[in-house]
Parts: sequence; C-alpha cells; structure tokens
Amino acid sequence: MLDWLYPPLQAADLGSDWPNMGCSHFVQTPGVRWHVQIAGSGPVLLLLHGAGASTHTWRDLLVPLSADFTVVCPDLPGHALSHIAPGWRPGLREMAAALNDVLRHLGLQPHAVVGHSAGGAVGAQWVLEHQTQATGPGPMLIGLNPAWLPMPGAANWMFPTAAKLLALNPLSAQWMARQAARPGVVKKLLDGTGSRLSAHGIALYERLIRQPSHVRGVLAMMAAWDLGALGRRMPGLRGPVFLHLGGRDTTVPISWSGRTYGILPQARGITVPELGHLAHEEAAELVARQIGAWALASLNQTAR
Repeated sequence: MLDWLYPPLQAADLGSDWPNMGCSHFVQTPGVRWHVQIAGSGPVLLLLHGAGASTHTWRDLLVPLSADFTVVCPDLPGHALSHIAPGWRPGLREMAAALNDVLRHLGLQPHAVVGHSAGGAVGAQWVLEHQTQATGPGPMLIGLNPAWLPMPGAANWMFPTAAKLLALNPLSAQWMARQAARPGVVKKLLDGTGSRLSAHGIALYERLIRQPSHVRGVLAMMAAWDLGALGRRMPGLRGPVFLHLGGRDTTVPISWSGRTYGILPQARGITVPELGHLAHEEAAELVARQIGAWALASLNQTAR
C-alpha cells in the first residue's frame, strides 16, 4: 500500500562516507535484495545488527575482527540498503531462511554468529534451524545485549501490538522519519538506550532514521515477530553460547537478557557495568577483542 512513498534506499542517500562501503556487495535472493559487507579471510564470523540499525553499527569492529576472520555483516531485510519485495513478511523464521539463502549464495558457512539485540534473535533462529540439518553442536552463538526471550509482563503483548498498529498505517514511517529530523530527537532516543555515543555515531543514526523506507522496514519487522516462539526453542541450542552484556542497558536490561543463563547451562558471559545497549559502539575495541577471544578459543578447542 502506497509503496511509491517508500522507494528503495540507495547508497547515495546515506552519503559517500557511509562506513566500510568499500567492502559492500549486493546480492539478490528470493524476496530480498541484500546489502552485505565482507572483509578478511579465515573462519566466518556473521555479525547481525539490531532493529533500527545497519552495517554501520559494526564500523569499528569490521577491521580488527577481519585480521583473524572472514567477517560478514548484512543489513537485515527491510533495513538500510537491504530491500524486501512487496508482500514479503519479515518474521523471524522468514529472516532466518533468507539469511540461509544469502549465505549459501556467497558460499559461506559461519563458525560463529554474533547478534546484537534483535539481531541476536535472528542469529539464534538461524542457529536453531541450522542444527536441524547438521550433525554436531552447531555454530557458536554470541549475543551482545541479545533479545532472545519474550519481554516480561505486559510489555510482552503491548510492544508487538503497538508495532502492528503503526505498521498498519502506511504514513507512520513517513511521520516517524520526519520526527527524527528534529534537532536532538535521535540523540535522545540513543541516550535512552543507556549508551553514550560519539557525535559521529549519533550523526550516522540521524541519517539512517530520517529515511522513511528504513523506518518502514523496521516497523514491519517488529510487527511480524514472535519472541515467545523463539524463547520456547532456546533451550534446544546445542552449541556454545556467550553473552556480552552492558550493565547500563535500558533497552534489553540484564534482568531480561541475563535469564538466558538459567535456561542454557552452557551459556557463559561477561557484564561490563559502565556500558549500555550499544556497547559495541561505545567500546568497539573491547567488544571486538572479547568476540575474537571467544571465537578463537572455540576454534582451538575444536582442533584438539
């Protein structure tokens, strides 16, 4: 409905200095035209951003991690430069299947899947689906403040219901993008996550959230998700699971994400008290070093 109001976002819309565009590839799979950034060589690390973000969230992790790994960073379907076909439903299962399509097209098999927030949910869904088709424990799963479990209390039904109502109005994304253009609005949203980003980091989100087609894709994704179904499947994860949590996270607080330890006996992790929801953007070097250490330790253990 009113698709003409939401033409697909082009790289030029984000600016010539959009991070790491020299690593970008565009791949067509059924229903999705993907934007994927790839760098490095060696075992494959798949990095999945959260709702409302894009590959830019990994801007300071791509290069250090690519020293030891082939790093693969897609824009999730409907986000930034990854376009979805009219009528394509961006639910969790559909996203995981589409992710499998693009990985198969690229000839890449992840050793570890790193997901931030909602990207953690996509990653967990993909690992669970992959397990059913493979022997052994499956890929390592690393969650950065991951949204793996249903929100507690009334938020569990209020949040998706609100997203559905917004997604039903074809002008909602236009209105929200216009609001993001007001001075200070995006900074206030980011501050509300418990993170404190640099002026450059805030400016990148401002460019992105002012794009109506991007906002429309985010709303469509949130409206289509069911974290309850994923939460019921999470205890079935067979492979290693690690969590990197921010003590200041107010978007997915540790009282929510930390419940993962209770349902996955193999889960291990750390909490950094001074970091918020966007910890990997606040302290990229620290988080990249921890991701690399977990992934390399797993490789060494597998080789024994």
